[in-house]
Amino acid sequence: MGRVPPALAAIRVGVRRGLADLPEGSLVLVACSGGADSLALAAGLAFVAPRHGWRAGAVVVDHGWTAGSAQHSASVRETCDGLGLAPVEGVTAHAPRREGPARDARRQALTEAAVRLGAVTVLLGHTLDDQAETVLLRLARGAGARALAGMAPWSGLFRRPLLGLPRSLTRDACREAGLSAWDDPANADPAFARVRVRRDGLPALVAALGPGVPLGLARSADLLRLDNEALDDLAADALRVASAGPDLRVDRLAALATAIRLRVLRRVAIEAGVPAGALAAGHLLAVDALVTHWRGQGPVSLPDGWEASRRDGKIRLVHRRGPLAPG
Repeated sequence: MGRVPPALAAIRVGVRRGLADLPEGSLVLVACSGGADSLALAAGLAFVAPRHGWRAGAVVVDHGWTAGSAQHSASVRETCDGLGLAPVEGVTAHAPRREGPARDARRQALTEAAVRLGAVTVLLGHTLDDQAETVLLRLARGAGARALAGMAPWSGLFRRPLLGLPRSLTRDACREAGLSAWDDPANADPAFARVRVRRDGLPALVAALGPGVPLGLARSADLLRLDNEALDDLAADALRVASAGPDLRVDRLAALATAIRLRVLRRVAIEAGVPAGALAAGHLLAVDALVTHWRGQGPVSLPDGWEASRRDGKIRLVHRRGPLAPG
């Protein structure tokens, strides 16, 4: 047996480490678009899975944005079949041509496919460069530490085994494996903020500060993630102390550090039913003002018809079209 080419070997190691906790017989799906990142990941999974007793399949998502998208989806499925992946499914996820809605639709389609097929996890082909771009985008939008922690290697159903590897490695791996990667036209469309960061923003930082910028941004995300996990644990303890049935006691909230108190308020709002993606820092700061800068102000409006108010020394979340939220 000849020596495994270096890029392909690195992909396989990333997959093996990312799935090391799975028992034999587990079905693992890879979300494959045909691009270099997901194609290299699919090839790595196809090699590693049978050697560890895992079953490996693929899901190809078609957003239907171009006239030939169905034919492209069929071609990618054929490639996945050729790698030995099974089952291989194509799913449609219609969405506006915007990054956020497209991501949400894609996640929903992948989740439904995983449930239908009985998969324990879905692999995404995000790389270290994607992580760096994510941190830059969120930094520019004024995000807090939670958002600047970037993408997690493992989040619920989804795993990202290549998150510590540079994007260039995936192209090298495809070439070493004799695979032809597809260049998604959307990845060159400047209408997407991520494309502008990838094409202009990050290269400018690299030119000014050196080639270590992507790694530095990704490392910062890793460190912030550790900080956030610790703060979330403290917030969970604080919530138990501050809870008074479905309400929160103002005196106990006021005694908390601001970072912990904001996490408590965020957690309570999301558990009550406020959509996490729509809950912005401004909402939380307005609710926090009911605790720290109380002047008799009225309820604070929150997304999806929710509101927070202060009464009798307690903060209460209520849905304007329904009953009081449970604690």
